[in-house]
Amino acid sequence: MTITFSIGDSPPVDLLAETHQLYTQTAEELVLAVNAIKAGRFEEVRSAQASVRDLKAAFFLVMDERAKLDKLRKQVAGTVGTGQLDLHAARDEIGRRLARLRDANGG
Repeated sequence: MTITFSIGDSPPVDLLAETHQLYTQTAEELVLAVNAIKAGRFEEVRSAQASVRDLKAAFFLVMDERAKLDKLRKQVAGTVGTGQLDLHAARDEIGRRLARLRDANGG
């Protein structure tokens, strides 16, 4: 796939690089806060908590967006809903599960 940009269009943002930069910045803030706490300056506790919270929120946001992007790619590629339903394999799997249930209940 080739993407061409006309005059005036800016290149797309490198999401991986931006996320890495955000993680690095948040981790640095966390290290500074922990060092301040070790030095007896407990006013940095809130800063440390905020850094951890920001890092966690950024992680979940990126993962959620990545899942959405993967879903969109599959839809564009036409791979969603085109799988074959194997009734023989489904019947075999149901039989195996019923056998496990019978064995678990003692008969």
